[in-house]
This record gives sequence, C-alpha cells and structure tokens, in this order.
Amino acid sequence: MEKVTIFGAGSWGTALSYVLAQNGHDLLLWSHRQDQADEINNHTNERYLKGVELPASLKATADLDEAVAHADVFILAVPTKAIREVSQDIHKRMTKKGLFVHVSKGIEPDSLKRISEMIREEIPADLIEEVVILSGPSHAEEVVQEHPTTVTAACENTQAANRVQDLFMNSYFRVYTNTDVIGVEIGGALKNIIALAVGITDGLGYGDNAKAAIMTRGLAEIARLGVKMGATPLTFSGLSGVGDLIVTCTSVHSRNWRAGNMLGKGKNVDQVLEEMGMVVEGIRTTKAAHQLAAEYKVPMPITEALYAVLFEGVKPENAVEELMGRMKKNEMEDLIDLL
Repeated sequence: MEKVTIFGAGSWGTALSYVLAQNGHDLLLWSHRQDQADEINNHTNERYLKGVELPASLKATADLDEAVAHADVFILAVPTKAIREVSQDIHKRMTKKGLFVHVSKGIEPDSLKRISEMIREEIPADLIEEVVILSGPSHAEEVVQEHPTTVTAACENTQAANRVQDLFMNSYFRVYTNTDVIGVEIGGALKNIIALAVGITDGLGYGDNAKAAIMTRGLAEIARLGVKMGATPLTFSGLSGVGDLIVTCTSVHSRNWRAGNMLGKGKNVDQVLEEMGMVVEGIRTTKAAHQLAAEYKVPMPITEALYAVLFEGVKPENAVEELMGRMKKNEMEDLIDLL
C-alpha cells in the first residue's frame, strides 16, 4: 500500500483516484475548492463525472498542507497552465523526498517546456525521487465504468516506472512502461492539436475521408517534431502516439474534439471556451507547437492551419482550402525522415 495524494479533482484526477482507491492505497484527493472536496467526501463529483458513485475509501481535502504531508507519491492532475504554481506550492510544504507522477498533456508556450521539465524546474532535485509520466488513450468517463483501459508509465528510471505500473495496475486498468519520456510527453500533448483539427472538419461536415487524412498526416507531424526533439520513432506507434490520437479524435468524450467541432460550426474561440466550461489543452498547446515548429525548423502544416484559425482569425473552411492547395509531395518522405 502506497501513501498517495492526487492534486487536481477534475475528471481525470477523480478517475485515477477511483482506480487507486479500489487498489487499496492510502489515497487523498486535493481540490482547490472546499465545496468540491466536501462533495467528493459524500462520494460524488457531479460536475466532472455525472452519475458516478465514488468509493467510500476515497477521501478529499482542500487543505494543501494536509495533502502534501500525507503523501510519498505526488500525482499532478492539474491543467498545464497550473503545473508551475501547484509545484511551487507543494515544494514550500515538502519535508522529505517524493515520487512525482504527472498525468496532464501539454507544453508551455514561450518556454516550450514539457511538463516533466516544468516540475523539475520548480521542485529541487533533492526532493524528487523521480518524475514519471502516465499517459495514453484514457477517457475518465470510461475508466470509472471499469472499461478496459491501457496506458503507459514513462521514465528513464525503469524502477520508478515499474513502481507506478504497480500502483495503478488492476483487472481493467493496464499499464505498460516506456523509457522514452520525450516521445510520450510530445505524443500526449500534440494529439490534442490534431483532435481540434478533426473536430473542425467534422463541424464543417467534411466526413470520414477528411478525418482519416487529418489523423494520419497529423501523426506524421507529431512524429516528425518528436524525433527532432530526441524521441524514439516507435513511441508514436504506441499507446501515447497513435493510441491516444485515435481515442481523442473519435470520441464524444474528447474536449478537444468537441471544441473543434464547435469551431467548425462557426463559433469563435471565446464562445467555445465559455460553453465548454473546462480546460481545452489543445488550444494552448497549438501556440507552443507553432513555436516549436519554428525553433526546430519542422514543417507542421496542420498545426499551422489550426494556429491561423485560433489566433489569426482565419475561417476554418479557408484554412482547409489552404491545406489542400499546398504543393505536391511524396508521402514516403516523412517516413524516411523518421528512420
């Protein structure tokens, strides 16, 4: 049994709490809102997981001192934009080393840091046993229904990855390990961009041909950038690559797909975010990926088209027209570049 605190009581943080509570760990779920913590202690979190009864052993708190003091394993399940602030708050209260696990998917614009890098910048090395990434095709709504789900625990330190694997594994939640931290983080973050683009084409009514094209060419973009940054090409054929891409581009549970769908139907970004009422990581990540593409000199036409829609006011149908009208190319060039 491990002593674990999950920081962030949104849908994914709550779903992972459900798994760990069922696995018999000494678990505490931290929320920044007292009313939400009180609701979770009464076994529901209706805003994020409607109609789900949470395990009686799942305890929540809004007291950050209590949350930090409780844990040997710190799981960060907050949006990317909150990673630094929450890490700083945890650091101020730590008195011993801990194992850090992050389950968010994004890249910080401007600094272009991956989440594991942000955590290491905010928490001194003498307080970190390791940082492990948990990522893969995993909708919270299906995890709490105990539908079969498979993810990856990534860390260069295989012992730390194995510890996280043991923490979460059960009959419906299977965890593989991987040492390619860059590939797993880049795959998890950038698939949200492609899901937004797929949502836009669906909103425009372009059908399955367009969806298949965006997903396939989008995976090529993700892999092209990831490999340039130091990732292993095969990672993008795995759970945190094509696996996460499929589930995020094809499911009504996907926030990024839903946001893109609204954009395709004519709503602007502010209207979409207001209606969603939750974080859409792909919007912020599009800005970061646009900057990464320039820094690494990697062509990412789908990302650039989406950036134009989100940040330059280009109409979605015009962005699609621009994509279709690009100069001719041999498909194999991308695959050769990855070898």
